[in-house]
Amino acid sequence: MTAHQETRPHAAAKPVRWAADAVATMREGARLRLDYSAQSLWRLDRMIEEIRREGPPYAAVESVLRGFAAYAGEVVVRQTGAEWWASGGDHWLRTPDGRLWDPFDEARRCYAGQGSLRLLCRDASASG
Repeated sequence: MTAHQETRPHAAAKPVRWAADAVATMREGARLRLDYSAQSLWRLDRMIEEIRREGPPYAAVESVLRGFAAYAGEVVVRQTGAEWWASGGDHWLRTPDGRLWDPFDEARRCYAGQGSLRLLCRDASASG
């Protein structure tokens, strides 16, 4: 087993759990089914926009955005074969072509009205 294979499960553990929690929360609370498809990210972008329009402080929605970001990251993992990486408490994705992606930063940008989880997935899925 290589060092890469040994570190991947540890790096993926938290984002995978956050994504699963977001799926369960959306299914139970909002009656919204998330199926890990790229199309489902349209719904998350719209949900973030609705939350943003309501105007809660970032701290009040930080965990929701973290779950949405982790879910978007898992969509990228499933679409591209990307892997989660972690360092210093931060998590990001590395696609097979070597590009790095930060779905957590993209979720923050979405909340600020300047990003899109759907477009992050589209761009990450495009060949490098």
